[in-house]
Amino acid sequence: MEILWFLIAMGLLAAVIVPFVRRSRGGIRQVAPGSPDAADPAAYGFVRQEALDVRLPGPDQDLLDVLDVVQRTQDWRAAAQLLAGTPKEGEVRWQRVQAFAGAASLELQASSVSAQAKEGPLVKDGPLVKEAQRPAGGAWLRAWRAESPKDAGGAAVHAEFLVQQAWRSSAAGTDEFRIILEEARTVCGEAALLAPGDPVPYIIELAVARGLGYPPERFDQLWAKVIDRAPAHMGAHLAALHYWCEKWHGSREEADRFATAAAARAPQGSLLAALPLFAVYEHLPEVNLVQGFYQSAVVTKAVEGALFAVHAARHDDPMLPHVRHLLILFLVRSERWAEAMNQLVRVDGHVGALPWTHDGDPAAEYTVYRALAVAGYEANGGSPATLPR
Repeated sequence: MEILWFLIAMGLLAAVIVPFVRRSRGGIRQVAPGSPDAADPAAYGFVRQEALDVRLPGPDQDLLDVLDVVQRTQDWRAAAQLLAGTPKEGEVRWQRVQAFAGAASLELQASSVSAQAKEGPLVKDGPLVKEAQRPAGGAWLRAWRAESPKDAGGAAVHAEFLVQQAWRSSAAGTDEFRIILEEARTVCGEAALLAPGDPVPYIIELAVARGLGYPPERFDQLWAKVIDRAPAHMGAHLAALHYWCEKWHGSREEADRFATAAAARAPQGSLLAALPLFAVYEHLPEVNLVQGFYQSAVVTKAVEGALFAVHAARHDDPMLPHVRHLLILFLVRSERWAEAMNQLVRVDGHVGALPWTHDGDPAAEYTVYRALAVAGYEANGGSPATLPR
């Protein structure tokens, strides 16, 4: 019996390794870093790994400038002014709300780690660290809500902050997780009342619905409120897609049906045509034992749809970097090196997007795929001089 299990294990291992060996014989050779034969991403003008910006998927200098002011001064007013001047119906407002909430959440996380390092671990029955002794992580958001409770932007950032805190600080399904998300739902309601035409509070609640396990009928009611306000909102569709995925409250078929329907009714120039690629990504196998999976009809169709969407989209569409980043993963795994390079030169410098953010070190994960793309491109005759910009 032990021999049988050993043979099965060796067969599975071979199924994983052999395709890589074959590919390496076909053109891409593994070489040691620093070797004269090693492909050099710097030759293409790519940003060094340590300088990659993990906060955003693409450039938003106004946001970065305001974030710098807010975090340096702990004064929320610049953030409120920026959100007040950002159109409610567009993708940019949603991304900026996420960025402000993420900054506050990471500040709080860092301050908690710092407090525990100085005071020692906090135990339930032991002496508590006084609030005044704690670093003021995210203090600007607390001040924003206290000093301007009727500010719609502040309420939206607060709601998103609670959602991010729930996912970062506690395991899904625990009492703590549910308590935080229930509070987030309450704040979503407040934000919606303060800005009736703004889809962002309802988009934030989509994550609450996923975490709290809304039944499909209730989720559909929430989704109707979103699309009434922003029917072609790509960020909202991505948030809803997660609910319908197999690992949450749907299935592979339901997620694909949702994504395909959205792509079919997408207006001209909309990136919703790329949504099926995100559905494929959400259901990738943990270990791929199927040779040629990334050249299969399902993957190829989704990739082609995303490439079409990218080609038709406005060059300044704020969701464009999201699609390009995901395309890089699929194009590299499909060994479509030139097309992968074409996407890389347009997003390099920012890596705050799927699929890299699923890794503990987004910059490192992105850099691996970038190096593979460069190596594959050069192994097939490409060079910096032949790469169109």
